[in-house]
Amino acid sequence: MKESYATAEDTEMELNDLYDITILGGGPVGLFASFYAGLRHMKTKIIDALPELGGQLTALYPEKYIYDVAGLPKVMAKDLAKNLIGQAQHHHPTICLDERIEALRPVEFEGRHILRLAGSRGSDHYTKALLLTVGIGAFAPRTLELDGIEKFEQRFVHYFVKDRSIFQDKKILIVGGGDSAVDWALNLQDTAKKVMLIHRRDEFRAHEESVEALMDSDAEVKLWCELDEVHGNNVLEAVTVRNNRTNERETLHVDHLLLNLGFMASLGPLKNWGLEIEKGDIKVTSKMETNIECIYAAGDIVTFPGKLKLLATGFGEAAIAVNNIKTYIDPNARAFPGHSSEMKK
Repeated sequence: MKESYATAEDTEMELNDLYDITILGGGPVGLFASFYAGLRHMKTKIIDALPELGGQLTALYPEKYIYDVAGLPKVMAKDLAKNLIGQAQHHHPTICLDERIEALRPVEFEGRHILRLAGSRGSDHYTKALLLTVGIGAFAPRTLELDGIEKFEQRFVHYFVKDRSIFQDKKILIVGGGDSAVDWALNLQDTAKKVMLIHRRDEFRAHEESVEALMDSDAEVKLWCELDEVHGNNVLEAVTVRNNRTNERETLHVDHLLLNLGFMASLGPLKNWGLEIEKGDIKVTSKMETNIECIYAAGDIVTFPGKLKLLATGFGEAAIAVNNIKTYIDPNARAFPGHSSEMKK
């Protein structure tokens, strides 16, 4: 982004239109950032491309249990989203849903540099600082290129679960070796008639405790296996899986396929903003600063040495970003606000 600034006369902005912080992304990290910004008495706006708040929690797996939130041994994603939304709304942020930010431009207003964000609905948004958090609008599920699989998608082939009742008393095959695949293999055992899981390797990208529970469960786990064919006319009837070491093929009778193969990130218009990108993620400092003044980022969308893509760390990154944004917009403020128990109600 070039350092060329419009002036206040170039805009129709009024002081009431200017926000201290605008959060791009209404997922869990963005929602907690909004709440924390309220604690720091910052005028806050949330903008999200989806028609509802909650991000992946509500859009992809509302009925999946989440295990990496402090104080909650496990919590249903939709319940966590509901609590985060209620927490964020405690300080009455302005919320703009079903809107994408397509461009941004630096603007000079009353002697300071701010940002003008061009929204897809034709509105301009003005902010002293911008916080980018991961949003599901930036992701698409990884798919398998198999003949005929597309005719079963949405009805019998799924990439995420919004309603677990569709698997009631059904035979389900889960494909994948990450946390989502392992968690669903565990969580659907009290719903499905039979749960099977195939993974192309013998090592999982999941928490050790979950993998151990999976191996001790009633789920049928097949390692070194890949999905080769799907069979059926109007409904899914069976699949063929192949052992990638022996090439032995096996037919499994299933009613549903759940493909947990991860998601492909796309930064969309953000990649044209001049942000420093590394392997599809935005590089940030220990203060969650990007390489562009007044733009910060937190959550799965960022990278830095030692980065872990967990909700637990995302919440911490949100607090770090907000506190440093506070000192950016108000140099007289302290980055450390004191302990929350000491803050005024």
